[in-house]
Amino acid sequence: MEQYFSATQKMEQEVMFPSLLRGVFPQDGADPASDGSADLYERYQLLKAIKPVVQRGLASVTERSSASDDDDDADAAADGADGSLEQRLCHHLAGLQQILSHLTRDTAALTRRYSQILERISPGDAQPSW
Repeated sequence: MEQYFSATQKMEQEVMFPSLLRGVFPQDGADPASDGSADLYERYQLLKAIKPVVQRGLASVTERSSASDDDDDADAAADGADGSLEQRLCHHLAGLQQILSHLTRDTAALTRRYSQILERISPGDAQPSW
């Protein structure tokens, strides 16, 4: 989770001109037209929009779970599903970890690509000395 938030924060700090990402597609070897993938600008907007949702989601899940503990305990007792709850929790946590890893990878790739675009636009050693 921390890696995801760290990668997103780095992206937000480095990508100062998101419009430079318009019309630029990921360099993952996939043809953008074949899978309907968005350009990096659209991915940037999506990644920025997901971060607060994840932050709010974690907070709301914590609030909801503490508020509904009594209901869940009654349901679990009625069903005798303590083992099933543990399996479902493990399944969902594994899915969440996989999604966060994917988002972290996408965020880091977008940040690297943005840095490459900036280097191509204004190489550091081509600055005039006044």
